[in-house]
Amino acid sequence: MTWDSFTLIAGITSVLWIAGALLSVFSSKRGPAIVLSLAGSLLYLAFVIGLWISLERPPMRTMGETRLWYSLFLSFIGVFIYARWHYKWILPFSALMSIIYAGVNVLKPQLHERALMPALQSVWFVPHVTVYMFAYAVLGAVTVFAVYLWIRSARKPVVQEEMDRCDALVRIGWGFLTLGIVMGALWAKQAWGDYWAWDPKETWAAVTWVAYLLYLHLGNRIRNPRRAFALLVFCFILLQMCWWGVNYLPSATGGMHTY
Repeated sequence: MTWDSFTLIAGITSVLWIAGALLSVFSSKRGPAIVLSLAGSLLYLAFVIGLWISLERPPMRTMGETRLWYSLFLSFIGVFIYARWHYKWILPFSALMSIIYAGVNVLKPQLHERALMPALQSVWFVPHVTVYMFAYAVLGAVTVFAVYLWIRSARKPVVQEEMDRCDALVRIGWGFLTLGIVMGALWAKQAWGDYWAWDPKETWAAVTWVAYLLYLHLGNRIRNPRRAFALLVFCFILLQMCWWGVNYLPSATGGMHTY
């Protein structure tokens, strides 16, 4: 399977995700919504696996390739949250975010060459990128959760159970973010001879990590949930800056993370 087939796959997948999202809102039965959404995610996964085989390398090199993993993980996390906690809003929002990132790849495809530069030919390449994309997807899902609770708090108080679920997702995402940073440091030591160099990508990664840690240490979140949700949205903006926004900074030109 090649990149040329992505538009067709993204179209079919989007239809399945949208159908599942609509059923989650307008139907009292969760089964059909889960099946359709999961079918879309599995089709997307099949494309990623097929692309991996055709490229003869992990599709994790370019920004477009990382967007593939973000959409994939976010769609699976949305299905999990809906199936586990029955929040009707999660599938529409997770589907929308997944479709947006897939749509960016349709409108702005990037070159997907087979060759990998020497620094990427490392045992840490796949686990580092996979862990990071999963962390980004979890933290994206919790941002959607926070925005929903923030809006709803104007007419209905946030209960402790909901805040606990929000906190649990942040801990999972932050834990994988930490693991990704550790893997990246080990990879940097192997590739460039040092664990940390404070290039723009690493600096923004550290800022994002500290911001989410600040949220986890923020006291009385249930007493002032709107402040906590605002901080989570701010953290997500920092995460986007770390992921792709940093590439537009003049200081990023020629950095170690410019491939």
